Amino acid sequence: MAKEKKPIVIITGSEGSIGKALKKELKDDYTVVGFDRSGTSCDIEFDITEYSSVKNALKKFKKQYGKNVASVIHLAAYFDFTGEDSPLYDTVNVVGTEYLLEGLKSLDVERFVYSGTMLVHEPCAVGELINEKTAIKPKWAYPESKAKAEDKIVKHHGKIPYTILRLAGLYDENSAIPTLMHQISRIYEKELKSFLYAGDSRAGQAFIHKKDMVSLFKKVIDKRKDLPKTGAILAGEPEVIGYEELQNTIGKLIHGKNEWNTISLPKPIAKAGAYVEEQAEPIIPDAFDEGEKPFIKPFMVDMASDHYALDIKKAKELLGWQPKHNIKDILPKIIDKLKNDPAKWYKDNNINPPEWIESADEKNKNPENIRKKYDEEYKRQHHKNIWAHFLNIALGFWLASSPLTMNYQSTPMMWSDIIAGFLIIICASCSLSTGKWLRLARFDTALVGMWLLFAPLIFWAPTSAAYLNSTIVGALVIGFSLLVRPFPAMSPTAAMSGPEVPPGWDFSPSSWFQRAPIILLAFIGFYISRYMTAYQLGHIDAVWDPFFGGYIPQDGKNGTEEIITSSISKAWPVPDAGLGALTYLLEILTGMIGSNKRWRTMPWLVLLFGFMIIPLGAISITFIIIQPILLGTWCTLCLIAAAAMLIQIPYSFDEIVATIEFLRRKAKVGKPWMKILFTGDTDEGNKKDDKDEDNFSQKPSSIIYNIFTGGVTIPWNLALCGLIGLWLMFTRLTLGTEGGMANADHLIGSLIITITITAFAEVARSLRFLNIFLGMALLIIPFVYGAGVLAIISSVICGFALIALSLRKGEISNNWGEWNKFII
Repeated sequence: MAKEKKPIVIITGSEGSIGKALKKELKDDYTVVGFDRSGTSCDIEFDITEYSSVKNALKKFKKQYGKNVASVIHLAAYFDFTGEDSPLYDTVNVVGTEYLLEGLKSLDVERFVYSGTMLVHEPCAVGELINEKTAIKPKWAYPESKAKAEDKIVKHHGKIPYTILRLAGLYDENSAIPTLMHQISRIYEKELKSFLYAGDSRAGQAFIHKKDMVSLFKKVIDKRKDLPKTGAILAGEPEVIGYEELQNTIGKLIHGKNEWNTISLPKPIAKAGAYVEEQAEPIIPDAFDEGEKPFIKPFMVDMASDHYALDIKKAKELLGWQPKHNIKDILPKIIDKLKNDPAKWYKDNNINPPEWIESADEKNKNPENIRKKYDEEYKRQHHKNIWAHFLNIALGFWLASSPLTMNYQSTPMMWSDIIAGFLIIICASCSLSTGKWLRLARFDTALVGMWLLFAPLIFWAPTSAAYLNSTIVGALVIGFSLLVRPFPAMSPTAAMSGPEVPPGWDFSPSSWFQRAPIILLAFIGFYISRYMTAYQLGHIDAVWDPFFGGYIPQDGKNGTEEIITSSISKAWPVPDAGLGALTYLLEILTGMIGSNKRWRTMPWLVLLFGFMIIPLGAISITFIIIQPILLGTWCTLCLIAAAAMLIQIPYSFDEIVATIEFLRRKAKVGKPWMKILFTGDTDEGNKKDDKDEDNFSQKPSSIIYNIFTGGVTIPWNLALCGLIGLWLMFTRLTLGTEGGMANADHLIGSLIITITITAFAEVARSLRFLNIFLGMALLIIPFVYGAGVLAIISSVICGFALIALSLRKGEISNNWGEWNKFII
């Protein structure tokens, strides 16, 4: 009976965080009746957007509890941080408030208490305070709807007294308003945006602790009969922390830094960046993230300098209330919870965690420990190899001064090297820092190095000194910026955990034994291409070709000279041999980057490496194929370079397959595979370490054997296919074929060799079936061209033999995990 005599308090939105806290606070002195949406555990379900639902709910209340109500606390509201004017703002916040007030007129309500926001007021200048008389001037959709709801209260409250509580930003030990929690997460992850701000860094906003807010509501209810009949009260902590101070506090609590270097960004640039980020949608869903759109919206940039400091004198005088908590005292507790269990912290605050937190959590490892160990290891490796960045600075000075000591004979080349030199000095100096974003200056240094590789070709460097200086310095700059550890952009989880061997595989496709043949062959291709480039640029007068004469006898050129000065070569805007040399050099550099885990730690690099070898290699081989068809002669050096490129292909396939399979596994479980493409991730798989990197201590014959047999086997049937291709390429000499038939034999023979050598890779063994189609073509072509008897017999025998030999799979000596089913 005593419980029934308690005054009754209705709470709308009773199942939210604040509603539950209020119920707990009020239950000893009041009978609390919770109103909320259907499906919740409230006392009375209702839909505030439908008047009939509101009336029926209040009718049900009246039947169960009577008509006397001490207070109605109206918490139910719609809120999001998109900035968009959602129709729910009107139907829930504005119209819903009107429906509620109209329905409450059937009850005897002693006071209606509305949960408002300080954001309805016009912001003040730093150093000033907002009070209840400050102009109502909300700046975005949510506070606009709250201001309109206040108007509805004024117009529709009837005889019901009301108090509007305009509250500061809510927080407690577990969570806070989204702006603060996202600011903490940005600093924790060291995002680029955490270092940028587009407003007055002195500006800030008042906060209110959940317990202080609950206490405020209770005081209003306790004093409901003594308060003015109508009015608004501002409530929040009187001390406001500016954005810069907040940045420094969070940075020190998380990373131990006394100052978080926040850079002022012009508003137009920040707003444009926020707009582009908001509008950019991945072509494939979940490629970059798991559905979370960027938090910072363009409208927020406009409000970056808004200051909300509150004068709470009215709350003190009317209610005897003042906050007992301070955001400065609670921030350490919020951040301790983040560091103790990052995955739970992100989940509780509805923020998508970075990939490395998710991966660590899935493996029951503490992400914070991984982050700390990663940072420590990164700094250790950085200081150990800091010499590389000092060398790049020295190379920058060397390059900038080179035009003064070398006879460039080219103004564009001179200015290119001077400007590039100073850019290298700047970028390499920034690379000395271990800061998350300054460390990315290593990529900028490498980009300048990349330009140096292209510049002599673009400007047709007239002297060998200019060509070699730019090329050598460019290669060294790329090497010193990216080859030395630690690599600047890698997920902590990828770097600190996970296997070296892909799931179900016998060895790591990224081991040095796997990469060594590719690098060695790339050196051969580079030396040859550089030699031919010197002739194309006019640095030397002749090139060597011991076998092939030119197709134009009167010009005195051999086959190599005529081909690399032909109309096909001249169709390129730059020396085509120079592009080949540049590609080989990049193969060497990218082949050297990363550990034997790079198939999962640096997927982008593996795919770039493969692109330079396979598609670009195919293009290079195609040019070799067409030489005798279009130009009537061969180029010995081109053949050697093409052979080097072709042999690289089977050795590169397994690493590409491992990386694609890794990304596919991530996509299947809903991970942001495009993001993982650039940062890497951990993986399941064989936990045994692949020791190839340490096996160079064995005898040379074993080293050579392991280098050239890893993942590549030569079954006898494919070896015979290769011989068939070689026979067809030279039927001009062996059978005396001419015209279209000779060209067809040459083209098909070249393709057979290319496909067959590629199929030497066990993971690419199924490509041998392409030879079947070429075999079918051999059965038809001699009759199309009206070839002689010998040519017909040769073509038919080769065709049937090729088809038969391509059916056999041949030996597969390794396990390839999920890829085994594709090796047919």
